[in-house]
Amino acid sequence: MTNENLKKYEGVIPAFYACYDENGEVSPERVRALTQYHIDKGVQGVYVNGSSGECIYLSVEDRKLILENVMAVAKGKLTVIAHVACNNTKDSVELAKHAESLGVDAIAAIPPIYFRLPAYSIARYWNDMSKAAPNTDFIIYNIPQLSGTTLTRDLYAEMRKNPRVIGVKNSSMPTQDIQMFVADGGDDHIVFNGPDEQFISGRVIGAKAGIGGTYGVMPDLFLKLNELIKESDFETAKELQYAINDVIYKMVSGRANLYAVIKEILRLNEKLDLGSVRAPLEPLHEEDLAIAKEAADLINKARERFL
Repeated sequence: MTNENLKKYEGVIPAFYACYDENGEVSPERVRALTQYHIDKGVQGVYVNGSSGECIYLSVEDRKLILENVMAVAKGKLTVIAHVACNNTKDSVELAKHAESLGVDAIAAIPPIYFRLPAYSIARYWNDMSKAAPNTDFIIYNIPQLSGTTLTRDLYAEMRKNPRVIGVKNSSMPTQDIQMFVADGGDDHIVFNGPDEQFISGRVIGAKAGIGGTYGVMPDLFLKLNELIKESDFETAKELQYAINDVIYKMVSGRANLYAVIKEILRLNEKLDLGSVRAPLEPLHEEDLAIAKEAADLINKARERFL
């Protein structure tokens, strides 16, 4: 893989939100509406069925239905990365095959959770998924604070023996982890910044792109931030990152789950109705409505200031 092949992954890639109807079931119509929203906003791509997509709480069939409807709208218009990891190899392989059949650009996977597996078992788990989608790029998703497993340099070196592995979505909090994976992977691999609150830091230290759970509620702000970094206007970029972080801190300050708040903001600011979140994630409560409104106002103020 050369640098040129990785260009389609560079930029701002929002993590796609789960879209439900009034009964809490996946809504194909709302999935398609959210996909079109991302196209209209001008982002590089979407990351489907990951953490922000509530993947842990979705069935295999739910995840297939979501990806099918994303691809019906996005194919040829957005780079699509499908997170296919389940907590067993069988279901993960099924989702990997399905994703490749739809023509996604890449599949991605966290390590298995709960049982602490040795590195060679994790490598086999990832490689089995990749073998099921032999013509599709593979991205490792490193999020140790939630998965309980840290991607080590040795495990990353082992995974790079697989020619389909193109890099890492790094959501660990230490920014230097990005530098480590950039150095180890070289120009033939890409690192995606994961923590939205440190987008500027991750990009400056070597991440070529970002995949984030809050991008979708304010994609234009992250696109502007990425543009400022490219232009080396780091003073303005820092101010915009601070403004974005104020939004994030507000969104996580309530009782409800972050994605319940995000969906309310999208309803307020973008007239997009994506439903609620799936239990046991906490839905909106009365006190969260004011928080969502304050966060929506902060986004609009940042737009007025920076766009």
